[in-house]
Amino acid sequence: MTPSSSRRRVLLKAGGTLLLSVIPLRASANEILAVRVWPAPDYTRVTLENDTDLKAEHFLIPDPPRLVVDIDGLALSNTLKSLVAKIEPNDPYINQVRVGQNRPNVVRLVFDLKAEIKPQVFTLAPVAGYQHRLVFDLYPATPVDPIAALIEQGDWSPGPTTTLAADQPALGDPVAATPVAGAPASPNPATGTPPVQIPVPPPAVPRTQPNAGPDAIAKLEAEMSGLKGTAPALAVQPPPAKASAPAPAQKVARMITIALDPGHGGEDPGAIGAKGSREKDIVLAVAKRLKAKLEQMPNTRVMLTRDGDFFVPLGTRVQKARKVQADLFVSIHADAWISPTARGSSVFVLSEKGASSSAARWLANDQNKADLIGGANLTGTSDKHLASVLFDLSTTAQINDSLKLGKAVLKEIGGINRLHKASVEQAGFAVLKAPDIPSILVETAFISNPQEEARLNDDGYQDQLANAITNGIRRYFADNPPMAKSRQT
Repeated sequence: MTPSSSRRRVLLKAGGTLLLSVIPLRASANEILAVRVWPAPDYTRVTLENDTDLKAEHFLIPDPPRLVVDIDGLALSNTLKSLVAKIEPNDPYINQVRVGQNRPNVVRLVFDLKAEIKPQVFTLAPVAGYQHRLVFDLYPATPVDPIAALIEQGDWSPGPTTTLAADQPALGDPVAATPVAGAPASPNPATGTPPVQIPVPPPAVPRTQPNAGPDAIAKLEAEMSGLKGTAPALAVQPPPAKASAPAPAQKVARMITIALDPGHGGEDPGAIGAKGSREKDIVLAVAKRLKAKLEQMPNTRVMLTRDGDFFVPLGTRVQKARKVQADLFVSIHADAWISPTARGSSVFVLSEKGASSSAARWLANDQNKADLIGGANLTGTSDKHLASVLFDLSTTAQINDSLKLGKAVLKEIGGINRLHKASVEQAGFAVLKAPDIPSILVETAFISNPQEEARLNDDGYQDQLANAITNGIRRYFADNPPMAKSRQT
């Protein structure tokens, strides 16, 4: 080989290396950063986090049911392959997933399903600590009936019969439950649980004139006989019988339903403490303790908006409570603030006229971002329509009842922890906008405060919190008995 040909080879190699360095490689342009799976009874979510926006197409194949997703601009990677091992055996909807390179720059995911589903596939823009996300939400083809699920999962105590006043329709109920005359109260047919008895006031007894005694009758006869040239004496009617005592009030079956809402969940961890404690984990633990205590109250059943680590959009949380005709809605959170010295517990209710303080406004705005972080599918119209309806229908009556509940709970919490504010605060929390359910948001403590973070992780303090909220709810019902509903559940 001559020296000139050797130099030519070196230059060609250098030029080729330079050319490759400036031409982007399509296959390596997109990189999957993480894959996550969130199984839950409501739905299963699969999330692919990526450094750029991903495009995907999907279709269903029946018999056996499968979901096929083709993702453009990807090459198979170990991170993507790890999705296979993340499918849990108890996943309600996914049996297994297969991952492969379908064609150049297109990765295919095939989900073998346990039942027919109604999938939602959408993307989320970067927010908080997340980059671009491609999300698959696998909902059951037939939505779960929340009332049936509540009855099936309930473990409430019948306890002694509790008499609760109910002389008016409940807030939002256009017609009060009217008992059939003489009909005895019957147990809840779905559970056999003896119902709470609500007396319906008897009809008012008509007012009558005082009864005429014997002396008055004799005097009247004497006066009539002394008149001359008059018509015959009028027949004197016997005295009217005394009005009979009213019959005992009839009673209507009544179960109390309380909706507990552990904040955040799934993709949305909520606030994170200095030692790594996640708000979503702490509030779920507190909610489960609270549920167990409330269900020891006579004829009380409790619905959790989430009972595991998965995300529930804010509007869906309210919708769940309304579907089971909840008497109360209690959302549970753990505060975070820019300063680690902030401490204490708080209770919030809805405000139609603006926040009661700048801190309340900041907190409401922060909590209302949950749908962006957790990943609500806003491409459809149902959630938007629901949100607009709930915003418009919030009433003064609901806020007044919420304030009563909030004051009762705040007083009890003040016995176990310092209060951040001595009064119930108000702000525009989206999750409190059920128009017909008294609703409060309890900030249990500041997870951003190291001392309070430690308390929030303590089983004893969690139990104290659950006791305090339970006692506050008892106090509220003692002063504001639940009213009759038009539909007994």
